[in-house]
Amino acid sequence: MKQSLYVTKRNGKKELMNLKKIHKILLWASQGLKNISISKIELKSKIQFYNGIKTKDIHKIIIKSSADLISETNSDYQYLSARLVVFHLRKKAYGTFNPPKLYQHIKKMIKKKKYDKKILKKYSIIEINQIDNFIQHNRDMNFSYAAIKQMEGKYLIKNRITGKIYETAQFLYILISICVFLKYPKKKRLKYIKKFYNAISTFQISLPTPIMAGVRTPNRQFSSCVLIECDDSLNSINATANAIIKYVSKRAGIGINAGKIRALGSPIRNGETFHTGCIPFYKHFQTAVKSCSQGGVRGGSATVFYPIWHLEVENLIVLKNNRGIEENRIRHMDYAVQINKFMYKRMILRKKITLFSPSDVPNLYKYFFSNQKKFKKLYIKYENNNNIRKKQIKALDLFTLILKERTSTGRIYIQNVDHCNSHSAFNPRKAPIKQSNLCLEITLPTTPINDIHDHKGEIALCTLSAINLGTIKKLKEIKKITNLIVRALDEILDYQEYPIYSAKKSAKNRRSLGVGVINFAYYLAKNNVRYSDGSANKLTHKTFEAIQYYLLQSSCNLSKEKGACKFFQDTNYSKGILPIDTYKKDIDFICNEKLHLNWEKLRQKIKKYGLRNSTLSALMPSETSSQISNATNGIEPPRGYITIKASKDGILKQVVPEYEKLKSNYELLWNIPNNIGYLHLCGIMQKFIDQSISVNTNYNPKKFKNEKIPMKTMIEDILIAYKYGIKTLYYQNTKDGDKNFQNNFLKKNDNKKNCNEVCFI
Repeated sequence: MKQSLYVTKRNGKKELMNLKKIHKILLWASQGLKNISISKIELKSKIQFYNGIKTKDIHKIIIKSSADLISETNSDYQYLSARLVVFHLRKKAYGTFNPPKLYQHIKKMIKKKKYDKKILKKYSIIEINQIDNFIQHNRDMNFSYAAIKQMEGKYLIKNRITGKIYETAQFLYILISICVFLKYPKKKRLKYIKKFYNAISTFQISLPTPIMAGVRTPNRQFSSCVLIECDDSLNSINATANAIIKYVSKRAGIGINAGKIRALGSPIRNGETFHTGCIPFYKHFQTAVKSCSQGGVRGGSATVFYPIWHLEVENLIVLKNNRGIEENRIRHMDYAVQINKFMYKRMILRKKITLFSPSDVPNLYKYFFSNQKKFKKLYIKYENNNNIRKKQIKALDLFTLILKERTSTGRIYIQNVDHCNSHSAFNPRKAPIKQSNLCLEITLPTTPINDIHDHKGEIALCTLSAINLGTIKKLKEIKKITNLIVRALDEILDYQEYPIYSAKKSAKNRRSLGVGVINFAYYLAKNNVRYSDGSANKLTHKTFEAIQYYLLQSSCNLSKEKGACKFFQDTNYSKGILPIDTYKKDIDFICNEKLHLNWEKLRQKIKKYGLRNSTLSALMPSETSSQISNATNGIEPPRGYITIKASKDGILKQVVPEYEKLKSNYELLWNIPNNIGYLHLCGIMQKFIDQSISVNTNYNPKKFKNEKIPMKTMIEDILIAYKYGIKTLYYQNTKDGDKNFQNNFLKKNDNKKNCNEVCFI
């Protein structure tokens, strides 16, 4: 390498390249790491240098050269690469490695209109200087490469046109904490700011995208999930589309309940004209969903819900597949079919399902959610009425069609509406659950809106967070974590703003929270138990009992302090009915673990003081947020020891936690023999969770004859899920047998998936 190469500095000046300076940075970044070869990185980097190269390009080359070396046996390269990124980000944001003082940073950012101006109105300089002492900027060095790149790409405040970075991770974490507890009494808030900052910056608590990207900015919408119910009218359809646009632009994922829209050919205005059916209006919703890019953080996404007995169901099921033409396909949304026990029985008994337009069968749609006995009686009555338009199809043929499309697209979901209401936080007579959200873990009451300013309708919002099980050593530690999460998320409900009244009404009166978990696979590996063989059943039971118990206890304590949510009487909790009272008792046959906590004492306390929040728990996918915390994804088994995510920032590799120590303890997804053990664990979790779980089913075709997944196996799996009380089924993942799958997929699908993690072995 000739020393005559010049570099172009950030200020435009040129000087001789100083290789010793690069070596010094690499030495700094490798401190405390194992199996690192600085010479390898230098060699890979040097061959890419050229005369006049910019210093920022040198940084990028060194980072990529290091990241390319990340592997199972050399996992510490992910931390070295991350430290190089941190060094680069700090230089970009501050012009120097050392961050500025907190007060100066906040003042500058408010002036640039990047931070909420209320921060300096609510906090004194003295308080901010005290908070400055809480910050541990060295925690930036604990990120993995994939984590810091996701942080840079999605969460740090930046100019998404020029790429200019304005902050680094520890300022993000402390500013979130400052804003969350902005309204707390001065005597208490610094204590909670410090505790919450420590919990989120050490990855004990994982926060979702709307909070990470939005809290501290002038944008004030932090609920991850928005559930919108559409009525069978043009006014409601247009109001729904309007609401979608408003919330997609605020980084929320959308669930659309469109099941009440009448079928093609239904009479309108006493037969003056006939209805065009669901598909044109679904297209209308898709246009609304894709109208905004969510500030460059992620694309708009939605799941549409409809009942299995809808007259158009055969056409609706195939909307996502690649056959057909644009006129009869709507491929950029996902779909969920709503099913109940009565429909499963028709399939098991080889009977037929009768399809209706909801407009032709009064109250059938209503009772489908709120009263299963009345639904069955009314359904049979309408079947026997020859004056009602209907169509019959073999139940097995219809379920086969659903599962074929679920296999083909991976994105035809299932909602078991009776479980959603029988094992619910809400009384189905007062507040029935009629839909879920984008990712199938939220189950909250909704009512249709007929106008964007409608005061009678209800759009459900849920604000999310997750506990990092990988940081838990003893279950009692969960108590402190849940107290922080519940207090913080409850404050966010009052701190955020609401673009639509019907959403504000729901959020303020129900105060619904959805706390989940990440790093479950690592948690199992640490405890030397597995998904597939039942060895994790008791641990899972104990863990999720503790999570729900301490969440309820935290909300009850907060209710005693601040008052119960206004719609508390709509909940089963108000009657002293807890999740441990309503779960499917079939769970007891696969896990007879006793309850370890004093639920009777808690029951009486809730009846006396109420709950601050209608719901507390929901197990979400937590794709990106798991990666930020260097954790395995949600409750899912890893697909490989190295996870590779295709993002707009390139290929991001991340090694499972403690790979060298726990390699033999991890159970990889495609090595698991079938879905049964995993579904059992989800059923055990659902015993305690008061909302739902993003439950996936997974199939490796190589395990089956002729590499074809038997329909019988898929039917058995959805029946197992139903038997053990699982409310919703999310993705169906199928392993691709192509050896070049990774490269081919990335070429074809770069940036096309919105919220789905792309993982490979």
